[in-house]
Amino acid sequence: MPPTLASLVHHSALKLTVRAGQDRLDVPVRWAHVSELADPVPYMEGGELLLITALKLDAEDPEVMRRYVKRLVGAGVVGLGFAVGVNYEDVPEALVAAARQEGLPLLEVPRRTPFLAISKAVSAAIAADQYRAVTAGFAAQRELTRRTLTDGPEGLLAALAVQVDGWAALYDASGAVVATAPEWAGRRAARLTADVQRLRERPAPASSVVGGAGNSEHPENADRVELHSLGTSRRPRSALAVGTAAALGTAERYAVHSAIALLTLTTERSRSLHEAGLRIDAAVLRMLLAGEPDHARTVAGDLYGGLLDAPFRIIVAESAPARARASTGAQSAHSAHSAHSAHSAHSAHSAQAAGDALGVLTEIVESAAARSGEAVLAVPEGERLVVLATDGGAAVAACVEYTSALEAARPTPEPRTAGDEESLVVGLSAPSGPIAASAAYKQAEQALSVARRRGRVCVEHEHLAAGSVLPLLADDAVRAFADGLLRALRDHDATGRGDLVASLRAWLSRHGQWDAAAADLGVHRHTLRYRMRRVEEILGRSLDDPDVRMELWLALKATAPE
Repeated sequence: MPPTLASLVHHSALKLTVRAGQDRLDVPVRWAHVSELADPVPYMEGGELLLITALKLDAEDPEVMRRYVKRLVGAGVVGLGFAVGVNYEDVPEALVAAARQEGLPLLEVPRRTPFLAISKAVSAAIAADQYRAVTAGFAAQRELTRRTLTDGPEGLLAALAVQVDGWAALYDASGAVVATAPEWAGRRAARLTADVQRLRERPAPASSVVGGAGNSEHPENADRVELHSLGTSRRPRSALAVGTAAALGTAERYAVHSAIALLTLTTERSRSLHEAGLRIDAAVLRMLLAGEPDHARTVAGDLYGGLLDAPFRIIVAESAPARARASTGAQSAHSAHSAHSAHSAHSAHSAQAAGDALGVLTEIVESAAARSGEAVLAVPEGERLVVLATDGGAAVAACVEYTSALEAARPTPEPRTAGDEESLVVGLSAPSGPIAASAAYKQAEQALSVARRRGRVCVEHEHLAAGSVLPLLADDAVRAFADGLLRALRDHDATGRGDLVASLRAWLSRHGQWDAAAADLGVHRHTLRYRMRRVEEILGRSLDDPDVRMELWLALKATAPE
């Protein structure tokens, strides 16, 4: 277990004395931190043992100490260590009284015990705890692997239940219980069928936590249950439930993750032969986009007839939940290859899934091609579908007809948002040949981007030059760009971990002047510097780049309340 205040007090070399909070010494210590600031709270993350000598504090003023200790408790500081014999010969009574009032453990640190010794003791204890967890996790992984090889999924579940000191259950795609360990957990596992079915509707990998202490719906079952989807396809093929009395520790978490990986391998093994054939499609597409049409023809043989020799068009389709991607032809081909083993437009499961827009489009295009005797190449690419079809053929005509019908059924064109469930967006390239396949893919992506911005279902690249550039600069398009650019920062702020958007606005408005921007926000300049580093980390962009600053300022202005 991690170090606690009690373990530090009992450390014979530290000679610490408890002056307040004797009943709260079992709390874990995340770190030991030294700070002589009058207000160190902005630099605390919670769980720290704060070490001070009161160099800049009036530790004998009861009101000052009451405010100081109250802020530490509010910041999640778990203990306060006070060094005697430095600035004060003894721990001031004002500090002791404040600590007792707030319930904050107060430790007296003797003059002969340096703060460094306390920090090293905490660090060593944390490292030892992590080492024990990793060692136990590896041991659990070996045992789970052995049981899987000898006894299959049932043996794995039995071993996992022992490792987590709880129970485990395996479900099929419908949410029915396949196996449990121990056997008495069958009834508990059966209650989670509805939760498993809801989990299946989420893109894999997905997980959720249900139950736990205070479960008013099933008071007889206070287990904390983690549900994890299994499989590599977008719609999970099965699920794992792990029930325990409390939250999983590090070693138990290693065991669960190992079980997920082993069960995924087991459930996916039966699809290997089918997927091997489907990978040929992705390989051919990858070679075409990489500018290797001769190699593509060699691999394809007679599979696609004359498709790779006649003029063709590339269709890129995307459903609303998919995020916009801007990738090169070679990167897209690699993505197609890696995703192909998990997703297949040829799969009956994809076509039958309710509301699967890409599956429906695939079925329409392939059916039209089959009726006319055409060859067509359809490759899923994550949440996208890439189709290579003969120019002027039935497959392209069926795609245009289907998307036109969808667009006619919509009342008014509106830009796509993440909330539009399974709403289809399609981009269609100009006619091309094998040598220019990569350029055709880029054309289809550009058309797709325009369709998304304009709220259209389908846009053909040939029609873009005939229109005006003004619709691309419409207010909604700019706001969509701004929302997308700032979304990660707003999501961060929504969790209550800092006001990054407001800090960024203040910093940009002050042209990067730290003191002025910090004064506007009412925070220390070091706090503002930390927030700007977090902005760079979250966005993956450098604020030293003037183009990045320009785009962020434009996004802030575009989303500012009127």
